[in-house]
Amino acid sequence: MARNQTIELPQYLNLALDNGVKPGEVSEVITHLAFYSGWANAMAAVAVAKDVFPQRKIGTDQLPPASPPLLPLDEAAEAQRAARVGQQFGTVAPGLVQYTTDVLFRDLWLRPDLAPRDRSLVTVSALIASGQVAQMPYHLNRAMDNGLTQAQAAEIITHLAFYAGWPNAFSALPVAKDVFERRPR
Repeated sequence: MARNQTIELPQYLNLALDNGVKPGEVSEVITHLAFYSGWANAMAAVAVAKDVFPQRKIGTDQLPPASPPLLPLDEAAEAQRAARVGQQFGTVAPGLVQYTTDVLFRDLWLRPDLAPRDRSLVTVSALIASGQVAQMPYHLNRAMDNGLTQAQAAEIITHLAFYAGWPNAFSALPVAKDVFERRPR
C-alpha cells in the first residue's frame, strides 16, 4: 500500500486475516497509512479491502467507528513534540504544523483499534518502503518507546528488503544503526 502497488494486496490482505489480524486492525492500518503514504494509496487499498471483506463475510459491524473514544494523551510529551515542530516549521507552514498536532497526534495516533506499537511498526515500515528515511529517527524511537525491540526493528528492515527493494532497506540501515546506538541501553 505504501508504494501504491496493490496488485498483490488481495493475497496479502487475506494472508493477514488468516494469520489473526483483525478486520478492524486492517481498517486502522489503511486509515493510518492514508496520512503516511498518501490519500490515493489508501483509497487504492480501500478498493481492494472492499472486495476482500465481503468475500470473507466481514461487515461494517467488525470495523472501528469513524470517531472512536481516543486513548489517553501524554500531554507533556505531546506539548514537547508540538513545540519542537512549531519552532522548526511554524513560520514556514503553520497549517501543516497545526494539522500535524490536531489530526495526527491528537487523533490518528490515539485511535484505539490499532495498538500504539503496531501503529508505529506500520509507520516505520511505510517510511522505509517509500524511501522516506529522513522521518525514521523520530518514528523508530517512538516505535521503540511503544515496545518494538531492536531485534524486531532490524527484522522489519530485513523483511522489507524483499518487498520494497534492497536500496530502500539499505538506506534505512544507517538511520536505524544511529537510533540504536543513541538509545539508552
